[in-house]
Amino acid sequence: MMIKSMTGFGRCEYLSGSRKFTIEIRSVNHRYFDVNIKMPKKFSFFESAIRGEVKSFVQRGKLDLFVNYEDFSQETAALKYNEDLAAEYLDGFRRMAEHFQIRDDITASVLGRCPEVFSMEEQDIDEEEFWAALQHTLREACSELSAAREKEGEALKTDILDKLMKMDENITLVEQRYPQIVAEYRQKLEDKVKELLADTQIEESRIASEVVIYSDKICTDEETVRLRSHVSTMRAELIRGGAVGRKLDFIAQEMNREANTILSKANDLETSNIAIDLKTDIEKIREQIQNIE
Repeated sequence: MMIKSMTGFGRCEYLSGSRKFTIEIRSVNHRYFDVNIKMPKKFSFFESAIRGEVKSFVQRGKLDLFVNYEDFSQETAALKYNEDLAAEYLDGFRRMAEHFQIRDDITASVLGRCPEVFSMEEQDIDEEEFWAALQHTLREACSELSAAREKEGEALKTDILDKLMKMDENITLVEQRYPQIVAEYRQKLEDKVKELLADTQIEESRIASEVVIYSDKICTDEETVRLRSHVSTMRAELIRGGAVGRKLDFIAQEMNREANTILSKANDLETSNIAIDLKTDIEKIREQIQNIE
């Protein structure tokens, strides 16, 4: 399965006889699946079905879906005459004339201009026929959206894998630096003791004990092992693909925890700089993960 970004755009125009359907979908990052549909009121009873179709293509993200419909036939609406309402108007005019003692000069053309006496009524639609055309348009738009999200998702995947490779290299540098730090500390300790005691015999056991205490204090073996494991797990999830955004975000949080511990234990400028580089890459990875479905 491919990695998908949550950002994308899809559009489709479909001409069915004298009817044209146009659907546009835009998606951005979101913690959950959220779709906002804007369409002609006459299609409102299709809303649940539209959501179901979109859900089959998108698992997470905020989507804005626009449905536009045009009918080029001459049978879109019919003129409706409301005889009962016209009779009420006419009766009202007559009573008004009697009450005010004015001439009743109501004509058919005057009566016809009264509100709702004549109205345009849209013809009923064939639901199955309309849904078939609407569904086709929607699926094509969703397919284009999905392709755009996959393309960007692959770019995100490549970028994150590159950063994971760099992290692996920095973890190795931390591991290699540790014995050097301990050796340098031992040498400094011996030089200091020699300086203070001059020709007096140095107690090797005391030096060794101090070195062990120091090495335990700065040891980051557990942190580097866990961090390398997190890197390996994230790499495997990216390669496996699918909707892994939330899982990757959790792994990144654990990575950051280990990098913080390495930085706090570091009693060495070089190790501190490497830990800062690790934290920087982790933060960049987390930013990218926010775009992954």
